[in-house]
Amino acid sequence: MPGCFKKTLFALASLISFLSFILIVVSMGTPKWMTGKILCKTGADLVNATDPELVKFIGEIYYGLFRGGKIRQCGLGGRRSKFTIFPHMVKKLNTGLHVMIIMFLCMAIFFSLVSFGFCVLNSIKVPYRAINGPAGACLWNFLAGGFVVLAVTSFMAAVKLHHLTERIANFRENVFQFVILEERFEDCFWICVASATAHAVNLLLIAISGIHFPKIKTKTEEVNVTAEDIMY
Repeated sequence: MPGCFKKTLFALASLISFLSFILIVVSMGTPKWMTGKILCKTGADLVNATDPELVKFIGEIYYGLFRGGKIRQCGLGGRRSKFTIFPHMVKKLNTGLHVMIIMFLCMAIFFSLVSFGFCVLNSIKVPYRAINGPAGACLWNFLAGGFVVLAVTSFMAAVKLHHLTERIANFRENVFQFVILEERFEDCFWICVASATAHAVNLLLIAISGIHFPKIKTKTEEVNVTAEDIMY
């Protein structure tokens, strides 16, 4: 049986792994990874809009991995619309990169559950095989956190290098052209970052669990027995 200290650390690590699993699932299903402001450039150019009038041509957009929405402002009031990434819009985007982001997160979900199981196992007993012990728990936490980091990095590359927001904003816009004025990474994106951080914390907890603290020994006083003591 593992010691009380080690048992507590692995129980905490298993809780963090399960929390990471929940965070990734929630972030994947929420349509607000990115929000931004979009300018209807075509409409503004048609009326030669100046700075005070540009407000009538500035709309909003938000999207996640699977769906999103936008408010088009082209001078005649806002028009709300919603869209889905699959199956049509993904052809307009960098398909390979977008699918890779989803695959990375699915792998992170899988390894989060595996690390949860291994941490629970180590909190209950000391496994005979090394791969089932702290070494295995470290491996699965490292893989789970690594796949989340890959997903987050790939999404940032899609936004900054492949102009993801601009491509989504101009999807099926035959008359009007939109330009991006502002982009913000929203809570769901930062939830994934928190998930990767959680696995880094788990690695630290597992490392601490392997530290062998020295036992404090109490020094016993030596009893000197003399011949006079024996007589009495």
